[in-house]
Amino acid sequence: MPVYTRVLTHLRALRVPMRPRDTRVLKRLRDAHPSADRALRLTGHVLAAVLVLGALLMPNTAPGLRPDRFTRIPAEAIVGAVLLLALPRRPRVIFAALYGAALGVLTVLNLLDIGFTEYLGRGFNLVLDWGLLDDALSYVRDSMGGFVADAAAVGAVLLALLLVVVMALATVRLGDVLARHRTRAGQGALVAGTVWITCASLGLQISGLPVASDRAADTVRGQARRVVDTLRDEAAFAKEARTDPFGATPPNLLLPDLRGKDVVIAFIESYGRVAMDDPLIEPGVGRTLDSRGAALARAGYQARSGWLTSATYGGSSWLGHSTSLSGLWIDNQQRYRTATNSDRLTLTAAFRKSGAWDTVGIMPGVQKTWPEAEWYGLDTVYDSSEMGYKGPKFSWSTMPDQYALEAFERLEHGKKRKRPLMSEVILTSSHQPWAPVPEMIDWEDLGDGSVFDAIEEDGREASEVMADSTESRKEYGRSISYSVTALTEWLERYGTDDTVVVFLGDHQPIARVTGHTKNRDVPVTIVAKDPKVLRAIDDWRWTPGLRPADDAPVWKMDAFRDRFLTAYGSVRRPTKG
Repeated sequence: MPVYTRVLTHLRALRVPMRPRDTRVLKRLRDAHPSADRALRLTGHVLAAVLVLGALLMPNTAPGLRPDRFTRIPAEAIVGAVLLLALPRRPRVIFAALYGAALGVLTVLNLLDIGFTEYLGRGFNLVLDWGLLDDALSYVRDSMGGFVADAAAVGAVLLALLLVVVMALATVRLGDVLARHRTRAGQGALVAGTVWITCASLGLQISGLPVASDRAADTVRGQARRVVDTLRDEAAFAKEARTDPFGATPPNLLLPDLRGKDVVIAFIESYGRVAMDDPLIEPGVGRTLDSRGAALARAGYQARSGWLTSATYGGSSWLGHSTSLSGLWIDNQQRYRTATNSDRLTLTAAFRKSGAWDTVGIMPGVQKTWPEAEWYGLDTVYDSSEMGYKGPKFSWSTMPDQYALEAFERLEHGKKRKRPLMSEVILTSSHQPWAPVPEMIDWEDLGDGSVFDAIEEDGREASEVMADSTESRKEYGRSISYSVTALTEWLERYGTDDTVVVFLGDHQPIARVTGHTKNRDVPVTIVAKDPKVLRAIDDWRWTPGLRPADDAPVWKMDAFRDRFLTAYGSVRRPTKG
């Protein structure tokens, strides 16, 4: 069909009136420039074919976006061509449009897989992950401003819609081309099918990849498998959450060997193994751990450190927090909802249940209602609005860790009380994008936090650091050093003979820092003055000091609760679901 005729057809379908003069002008243009008309038509055909083949062969990981991934023969293209050739015109157009729209949706899912793999180390889950898109928008808003976030959201929606529409139009166009050249197209489909079957039977490969591809079908199967596995997992996990080895333990048999101690459980955002393995990051973080460990030793403290394998990667910190404190492997949002709505005894709740501690949460990253506080067993929670901070935000982090710890001292830890205190503290300064990074100042000068205005203003722009993997690694290392320094200086300044600090990472940072590693390990450290506290974990074989050895024991994060409760004298009394 000539270009001008197709234009007329589309305009009539849209009920756009065409005057006879307009029709004559289009026809004259075509007749006057036949070569340009042919070139334009050929370019359109090629672009349509490239789009369709690209969608059918597109990988769902960033490292897979290589030219050799697009040199294979997709079975779905052959099947689609055969069906288009077999159908009459109207059913053909309908089928082509639906087929193209499906390819557009498939491309969107592949892009989501790429994004989720880069930031969370796993693919996109059609059942569970839509809510995380809102969290991602909030992160962009906090890190780069409302305008950028809104523009990104609108752009993402428009891109998704555009992909679906463009892919549908491209497939309809190719269907028309096949119909106009039915004989040659049929012969080509037969040859392509024969080649595909031959390559599949012989297992022929190029650069380690099979020439015969069913990539699109594999993506659909993968997404369907995730959905089925998710639905099956819900009931099994709910039963697991009801079965608790310490669920029926009487209060007097919970943590008897820590009675009288002020216990702090602190999570350092994105504090992962890469901080001690990466040759660009390790020197700075290593010096910090060594110097701060020596300072604590001079103050009378000793430490032991090991490794935990986190249930999450790159983000979703609450999954790491809940896994380590509940003894359940909580690696997705559905499990998190099930766990937090169960009677599972968290480690923090065990302190409250014992009746021997007051419990408090210091949550500078919480900026809205947080109903999970009850599940965690926290009597009092201070969120970002309740610590008196008047200084600037540091990208996503609402306040520097040093200020949050000083507020903790002022509001709770430094007060006289009848019972010791168990505290859960979340430190957020090492949250991506690691720009700007706060700096330590004199603790006496913290005031209401306004002193950080100049530091934040002089810091680096988030967009500058996010665009460069090397700079991200450098600034990530600086942020980890800052968080460790703030926590250990707080302990050195305000700790007592009865203070016990447990600090650990919630997950590894994103792939921009770690590379595409499968390692999910995070450091965990226990610091105390009382030698009995550390003797209780001698059989753990953890490394002395703040830095775990490379060959120190590695446990799954969900093992920590039960091991900790057992080490400090808790007696198992299970409940069964």
